[in-house]
Amino acid sequence: MTGREYDDTKITMIPLDIIAGYEVRPGFYEMNGATAIPCGVNFTVHSCKATSCELLLYKRHSDEPFAVLPFPEHYKIGDVYSMIVFNIGIEDLEYAYRVDGPNDPKAGLVFDKEKILLDPYAKAVTGQSKWGKRMSKEQHYHARVVKTNYDWGNFKYKARPLQDLIIYELHVRGFTFDPSSGVKFPGTFEGLQEKIPYLKELGINAVELMPIFEFDELGSGRVVEDTQLYDYWGYNPVCFFAPNTAYTAKNEETKEGNTLKQLIKEFHENGIEVILDVVFNHTAEGNDDGEMFSFKGFDNQIYYLLTPEGEYYNFSGCGNTLNCNHPVVQQLILECLKYWVITYRIDGFRFDLASILGRNEDGSPMNKPPLLQSLAFDPILSDVKLIAEAWDAGGLYQVGSFPSWNRWAEWNGRYRDDLRSFLKGDGGFADNAVKRISGSLDIYNPEQRGDNVSVNFLTCHDGFTLYDLYSYNMKHNEENAWNNTDGADDNRSWNCGAEGETDDENILKLRYKMIRNAAAVLFCSRGTPMFFAGDEFCNTQFGNNNAYCQDNEISWLNWNLKEKNKDIFEFFKFMIAFRKKHEIIRKRLRSSAYGFTDVSYHTDRANVCNYNYDTRMVGVMFAGRKADGKEDIVYIAVNAYWENVTVQLPKLPMGYFWKLAVDTGSNTFGFNLSQDVVGHWIMEPRSVVIMYAKSVM
Repeated sequence: MTGREYDDTKITMIPLDIIAGYEVRPGFYEMNGATAIPCGVNFTVHSCKATSCELLLYKRHSDEPFAVLPFPEHYKIGDVYSMIVFNIGIEDLEYAYRVDGPNDPKAGLVFDKEKILLDPYAKAVTGQSKWGKRMSKEQHYHARVVKTNYDWGNFKYKARPLQDLIIYELHVRGFTFDPSSGVKFPGTFEGLQEKIPYLKELGINAVELMPIFEFDELGSGRVVEDTQLYDYWGYNPVCFFAPNTAYTAKNEETKEGNTLKQLIKEFHENGIEVILDVVFNHTAEGNDDGEMFSFKGFDNQIYYLLTPEGEYYNFSGCGNTLNCNHPVVQQLILECLKYWVITYRIDGFRFDLASILGRNEDGSPMNKPPLLQSLAFDPILSDVKLIAEAWDAGGLYQVGSFPSWNRWAEWNGRYRDDLRSFLKGDGGFADNAVKRISGSLDIYNPEQRGDNVSVNFLTCHDGFTLYDLYSYNMKHNEENAWNNTDGADDNRSWNCGAEGETDDENILKLRYKMIRNAAAVLFCSRGTPMFFAGDEFCNTQFGNNNAYCQDNEISWLNWNLKEKNKDIFEFFKFMIAFRKKHEIIRKRLRSSAYGFTDVSYHTDRANVCNYNYDTRMVGVMFAGRKADGKEDIVYIAVNAYWENVTVQLPKLPMGYFWKLAVDTGSNTFGFNLSQDVVGHWIMEPRSVVIMYAKSVM
């Protein structure tokens, strides 16, 4: 019996083996996962402690394999099993594995030859394809073989520097699932694609997608008083390489992730980058009480951090912790990210609980984590944004000290906390406020970290929306069915005089002003601004600051609010455009010809910054020369005090005057305001003023 071998250069006739009626031969051992080749499919998988491995082949939607192919012993090299199966079509094919080996839980070994295992390198997953439909007990996760033959055309997207981005964090389902979104395919990649014109109108040039890796929204779901609660956010990954099938309008019938590729292609053609929120700190298999469907069955003792007694360390808060700095897991993560960049053209990654990625196998923090260093210097990832959530659930907080090699940026949690406190009028935060606005140079040394480090945010998926930040003094998570014990208690929020919804016009007026204040400060701060979808039109989660399980109007964007709060939407549009127009806000320029420093700090008196506990009015001025030699000078003043403050403005050189761009106190903003300002400005209570230097020439 003979067959064909494909080695990129020639086709050679060689002897083949027969297993379960199929022609097979040893495969390509360095080609992890299942790969379609001209003559069949190459299946490669590895396990350190396994004693045997079987490949299971299924017809689409079938629970019973039509063929079981044991890997012969001579098909194994080292810890790697590899087999080419000839003459099988991939259109109607699913596959999985069974692996046998020792079962010694105290040593971390939990092999079970009866378990059906999903390939850790699976590029497409079946079994949980329709949102909210639970797999039966007879069903298991299967993988599909995909071809990477999508035509990206000749268009080459040129990535922007991080500080030039306006990052918009969104949940694929929640963004368009509410009927008010008006899209044809709500809650899907296709629905998101329909909203690209909206994002362009707003001025967004980067979207950060909450997890789109395959996850089971019912995996940790609960039914409480006849209400289904979900793993809605998706932070419990089933497989790292496969997009979530339930996010496509055609479900399993959508071939090889092309729906997502088409979405990304259209984003790029419209000047919008795509950043993925990725979860490499744990998996959906959970702890001892969790299921075994993939990693546990291949090499539990390698993929997870285990105590000396074989129990799971839990630095993630979700039951298990991935053993990220084991060489095998490092390789998996690196291959995964490169796959997403090569196959899906992803522009950046935000790493959930990224401090876990720097923990050793005993859980201790490492000085130079090899995984983080590998990601920083990998050639394929050289233009990709790497953004760390620089803390974890085990108490490791690394904001300002995350290992970076001048490549890693960070979600700046101190920006959020310090400015939330200052903006609502708390004492003792003036000094920190100006530092955060000017780029947090006290925690990010440019010589050690570079200029593209701080991702500034006041809101994100985890916590209050911007509207709720000024509508609630406390969280209201009762709908989560944990007796309101879940979610953060340190919110630094303020309800402006009434808890929750109110008809009081004075309170509503104050809330909207506080929202404008927050937006003005965010977009006039050095670093990269990020905000949560819906903040631009006052979307609410009704006080829920941990809506991870709410697949309903709590989490879905209510697009009717865009018309109701169109003045807030227009303010966001203006502030984004203002930031883009003034390069000096985004980065340091050449020195001012008039002797101004790059950044200067002020109070109600120009060039005076003797901040104390009671200081509640601060000013920050950015100044420098653009490439064309013109001066770019912007001044932002923040009055968090509850009374008027008369502010002395920094003196400009002859031939320049201050031009008003924003006054949130009077809800005035625009590029062509008639107001020219000389000397002083009276700031209303709790307001922000932005001015820029205008030449008389």
